[in-house]
Amino acid sequence: MRNISLFEKRRTALLLIVLAASTAVTVEAQLNIPDLFPFLNSNGVSATHSTTGNGQINTSGPFFQSLGTNGRTCNSCHKADQAWTISAVGTQLLFALTGGTDPIFRTVDGSNCDQNIDTSTLSGRAQAYSLLTSRGLIRIALAVPAGAEYKVVAVHNPYGCSSTSTISTYRRPLPSTNLKFLTGVMWDSRESTAPNGTPITVATGNAALQADLAHQALDAVATHAQGATPLSAQLQQQIVAFETSLYTAQELDFSAGALNAFGATGGPVPIATQPFFVGINDPLGGNPTGAPFTSQIFSLFQSWANTPGFGASARASVSRGEVVFNTKPISITGVAGLNDTLNVPVIAGTCGTCHSTPNAGNHSVGLPINIGVADTTNSLGVSYLPVVTLQNIATGQTVTTTDPGRSLITGKWADIGKFKGPVLRGLAARAPYFHNGSAANLGDAVDFYNTRFAIGLTAQERTDLIAFLGTL
Repeated sequence: MRNISLFEKRRTALLLIVLAASTAVTVEAQLNIPDLFPFLNSNGVSATHSTTGNGQINTSGPFFQSLGTNGRTCNSCHKADQAWTISAVGTQLLFALTGGTDPIFRTVDGSNCDQNIDTSTLSGRAQAYSLLTSRGLIRIALAVPAGAEYKVVAVHNPYGCSSTSTISTYRRPLPSTNLKFLTGVMWDSRESTAPNGTPITVATGNAALQADLAHQALDAVATHAQGATPLSAQLQQQIVAFETSLYTAQELDFSAGALNAFGATGGPVPIATQPFFVGINDPLGGNPTGAPFTSQIFSLFQSWANTPGFGASARASVSRGEVVFNTKPISITGVAGLNDTLNVPVIAGTCGTCHSTPNAGNHSVGLPINIGVADTTNSLGVSYLPVVTLQNIATGQTVTTTDPGRSLITGKWADIGKFKGPVLRGLAARAPYFHNGSAANLGDAVDFYNTRFAIGLTAQERTDLIAFLGTL
């Protein structure tokens, strides 16, 4: 038998302690969560800092209350131990612990379809909620907009729900933390689109964000929680105030150690004071200050290139991965919303071209784009999703997709398959990735980009980039 080192014994003990404490805090909804409480994940520990909690995250507010009719709360799909969203692993564990009876398992949108299903038995629930447990996906039913530039020719949905007038899409809940960086609320920015929302622009800024988040809370209670009465303005504002006080990131990496050691600025506390305004560092000229774009998006681990002691090699890998993210050349081609809008067949870019917000990694202006994640040809495989065939009314052109994306909000042909990019903090706690959960882990996500844009990452660059992303 292999000898177990003292370090491994101590790490195992730490894991057990953190796991037990995490479980206790998660299960006991009455308990406030201590600020920076450590939540275990496969890479290490994530934590959340609240700017208004006076040393704790108060769980007595409406975010944690059942405001509808089916027992759900905001916390049902936005859990502290999963970076304020849900992970596939976390949902699988919850299904096992409750036999698929926790409020998240509701047929209104938690099941693959809400028609012709049987949830009266454990096996029936396992089948009905398989996308929720395997990919962390919620079913979002969206009507085709009146006057759309296309018609839906066919929907082939393996779970039923094959309507051509109301399309069942399957999407990951977005994190309800690090919200100050958002320039669009929801994957398709529907809560930041008139008539229900306000576009988040240089002119509208934080006021639009606050209004959009409030309306999102209203919609969430009405739909996901099946609320019988509209959420009051007071409760909306309380939910928004709670959400916007939260900042989440990975705090400890099992191999590299504490993410604020040796001069690094990882972890959730620095994010709260990270400067941000709409348009900051925008590569397309949207920065209202006129400052030039820099591809040096992340500057968390520059000091880790050469550190002493245990974990030095892991820290060096993370530092190299940050450099890869910031500097590796990418020839951006075929991206609707970029190449066609700019009329430039090839854009010489980096990861930061689309992930431009400093130390956050989303785009600092609203930029819904189609990089091919919803395509039926997604290299990661999307056979678990429906296939929707759309036809352009004016030209007769047809296209197939697993999710029409923003076009279900605007009705525009050009918006088919477009989504926004999420904030890249707290990644390790919230797999799988992309709107449809097609990347089971960070390696899959890196491989998707490497294949899609023929980046040519070396084995070392791939390893380093994955290591870096896991520390965010």
